[in-house]
Amino acid sequence: MRFRNRVTELLGVEIPIVQAPMGWIARSPLASAVSNAGALGIIETSSGELDAVRDEIRKMRDLTDKPFGVNIAQAFVRDPKIVDFVIDQGVKFVTTSAGSPMKYTAALKQAGLTVFHVVPTLKGALKAIEAGVDGLIVEGGEGGGFKNPRDVASMVLLPLVRSKVEVPIIAAGGIVDGRSMAAAFALGAEGVQMGTRMVSSLESPVHENWKRAIVGAAETDTVFLNRRHGPGLRALRTEHAESLEYAEGNVMGELGRIKDLYFGGDLNASIALTGQVAGRIDAVRPVADVIQETAKEFFEVLDDAAERYLRD
Repeated sequence: MRFRNRVTELLGVEIPIVQAPMGWIARSPLASAVSNAGALGIIETSSGELDAVRDEIRKMRDLTDKPFGVNIAQAFVRDPKIVDFVIDQGVKFVTTSAGSPMKYTAALKQAGLTVFHVVPTLKGALKAIEAGVDGLIVEGGEGGGFKNPRDVASMVLLPLVRSKVEVPIIAAGGIVDGRSMAAAFALGAEGVQMGTRMVSSLESPVHENWKRAIVGAAETDTVFLNRRHGPGLRALRTEHAESLEYAEGNVMGELGRIKDLYFGGDLNASIALTGQVAGRIDAVRPVADVIQETAKEFFEVLDDAAERYLRD
């Protein structure tokens, strides 16, 4: 069976799975593996290293002839010409996040790009619709990384947003396999985004210590940080992260040594941005296997549900 919906048509992909745009991680080795598997790889700009990002986009075109996209994480933009930068790279799909959809949507759309904006609330979704986006990435609070301090679980947020908007939705937060993908579709999505599952994949560039920590994590092994200040952060429960769980001050300064964690393997050097779905990941797998098995299980789950519950 094949996927065919508004997300596959807008993105030009076979399988409506998008890889999350994690800073420093979402670069050509990982993103090209995702695109080559029939889904959509995304190149990050949140690192602020635009010269490196330009090189990564160039590498993508050597590594894959499939579609891929770029993310603009607005809170981390250092170059006021970021929109021109993205347009100049010749990509056709952009996700915008961590800021107002009013800021860049019109310029990106005018240049002919397809734009999806990441939203953590219904209010944010309606504002994005007003800005003219093509679609939404609806992000539940169980996902890893930067979060609205007033987090809402996907089970509540996704059907709420679906009931109020007409544009296609990609669900993010808690997605790891075909069963969770099928659940997201039942709640109103036409695609899903995977973050933690991709961080722990074989092609992910992060240190094996972090991958092993994800594989060994229980469903309770994340902490929600910075709730009083924003942005909120969902991270792996390490000794360091746990010491910050009820901190009075803003913990964003703890991200200063994040490369020592990501690539040096020191899990207490910074904050390992990780979703609750780590509790369902039990092995480091190649990206192609993850995507193909997710698609296969998605249809199996739907067939099983139809056989069990749809009767004359």
